[in-house]
Amino acid sequence: MAEVVNMPRLSDTMEEGTVAKWHKKVGDQVSEGDLLAEIETDKATMDFEAFQEGVLLHIGVEEGNTAPVDSILAILGEEGEDISNLLEGKQGASKEEKEEPESEEEKDTGSSKQQEEASSEEDEKPSQETGERESDQRLKASPLAKKMAEDRGIDLHQVKGTGDGGRIVKEDIENYTPDLEKASAQTQTARAQTGSGYEDVSVSQMRKTIAKRLAESKFSAPHFYLTIDIDMDGAIEARKALNALAESKISYNDLVIKAAAVSLQEHPAVNASWLGDKIRMNHDINIGVAVAVDEGLMVPVIRYANQKGLSTINNEVKTYAGQARNKKLPLEDMEGGTFAVSNLGMFGIEEFTAIINPPNSCIMAVGAIRQEPVVKEGAIVIGNRMKVTLSCDHRTVDGATGAAFLQTFKEIMEHPMKMLL
Repeated sequence: MAEVVNMPRLSDTMEEGTVAKWHKKVGDQVSEGDLLAEIETDKATMDFEAFQEGVLLHIGVEEGNTAPVDSILAILGEEGEDISNLLEGKQGASKEEKEEPESEEEKDTGSSKQQEEASSEEDEKPSQETGERESDQRLKASPLAKKMAEDRGIDLHQVKGTGDGGRIVKEDIENYTPDLEKASAQTQTARAQTGSGYEDVSVSQMRKTIAKRLAESKFSAPHFYLTIDIDMDGAIEARKALNALAESKISYNDLVIKAAAVSLQEHPAVNASWLGDKIRMNHDINIGVAVAVDEGLMVPVIRYANQKGLSTINNEVKTYAGQARNKKLPLEDMEGGTFAVSNLGMFGIEEFTAIINPPNSCIMAVGAIRQEPVVKEGAIVIGNRMKVTLSCDHRTVDGATGAAFLQTFKEIMEHPMKMLL
């Protein structure tokens, strides 16, 4: 008997998922535990394994398309089995189709030949290049899809519809990529109609979630910022000495993570979380490290960072960063952070402010090491300086508390041996 495979909820905040890749096609035999598809959630792209077995009879969400949690992802059953009764109750219709009523000409598919001839010539025109529609089959597209195609200079006959019965919907226009030889002509047409050239890029589930969470953080948590300037001469010498001995090369970011973790031991209020009706004083020190990916930022967590050596921190950051950029970072490695570090020094950024990653109370923005004249023992010499800015949630961290933390962090960075004591 055929069974429906629903779009799974792969994270606690997931509301919809995007199919990044299918590993099976219609007609393939599927066994329990087989990799069925890769699904992009609001946090990462995850492998989805089949819990049933049978022949893949129907794919409800094509690659690149999005559907809400619990809508029909696929149907498994016996070869040749009738699944029309399952499809009638399909939950995976796009929001676009639910909100837009079909025109009369689209609803009346069983009309007479005279009614079909009364339809627009555009709807009756067959696709000559794709060969996917028969000459007597009308082109079906939602009103919004037609309008979007007209605005962008897209020939609807070149677009493959993913809606019911091959109907072209909004997402098909957004995801449409023309042939290279036709792209230039279509671009010129679009520019002539709109007066400018532009490209609308669909928002990924991850980007949607990042935008939502950071907007909530910025506009609900009362941020304030504390900046301190650090003498990095000692850290530079310590790093040289460590790298002469260590198999893996220690980075300045590793030193920052370790120094922050040691400083949090002395200032537990900075390691707290705002939970609305209470403040959680975290005993574990788990440092989130912001990693840039195409869709924004991912924040893998170095757990118990105060208890780990620099080489261990270095290896974990490298591993997590690689997984994050390949969208293979497990969800459990992004959860449980109590403090965060964002470092743009490698891009030459000297100073910036970062938005707190809730429910953390603080995030530290790290700038580049810069050389400038400084006064030491009454003489002007070339010094190495680095600015860090601590973003604090005023609901949990007061100005004096944040300043005391930065003083400790500065002392450790300027005398790195202290982080080893």
